[in-house]
Amino acid sequence: MSLAPVLRGRRLPRRLVQLYAGLTLYGVSAALLVRGGLGLEPWGVLHQGLSELTGLTMGVVSIIVGAVVLLLWIPIRQRPGVGTVSNVFVVGVAMDAALALVPDGRHLAVRIALLVAGIVLNGVATGLYIAARFGPGPRDGLMTGLHRLTGRSVRLVRTGIEVAVVATGFALGGSVGIGTVAYALAIGPLAQLFLRVFDVPPTPDGDTVVAGGSPEQAILRP
Repeated sequence: MSLAPVLRGRRLPRRLVQLYAGLTLYGVSAALLVRGGLGLEPWGVLHQGLSELTGLTMGVVSIIVGAVVLLLWIPIRQRPGVGTVSNVFVVGVAMDAALALVPDGRHLAVRIALLVAGIVLNGVATGLYIAARFGPGPRDGLMTGLHRLTGRSVRLVRTGIEVAVVATGFALGGSVGIGTVAYALAIGPLAQLFLRVFDVPPTPDGDTVVAGGSPEQAILRP
């Protein structure tokens, strides 16, 4: 597995800021969903379940799961980018930091506000880091890699993996609820919107990135 993106071009500073802002906000958005207590996004359900099982923080679990998923790229011959490796660590660290600062929502109105803020912020974060074009996250890359390998649609592959992830996380004690459904319905349109807002098109001067599935493929939701 080689790390192959070419880090050059006039837009590199903007892209790097976008990448790390997006990954940080992604971790914060995941923490807001946890504090809302109305249900998590699919991988968050798994992370919470494993956290309950092991006693590790959700951020640490997210890092471990991301690293394991990245290892699964080897047999399907996916190539990671700077964004891929950064995703593994930055999201988990940001999540734990936000969880330490944001208290649980005690009233329903506060919990709903945390849920809505978490979903919208997750859409913003997804648009930011994917549009920076430094490679997909480990989980998105696994799905686009399996899509390429099997010939099945991205939607079908993503649905199959996320159903398995949610079921496993729920069995381990992860939180599934109205927030899980709201996230599944809203994140695709939100991510597509913010991908267009934050898009950094490639330029002839060398603003290139590692291959690994188009940004549009990476955010398709069932």
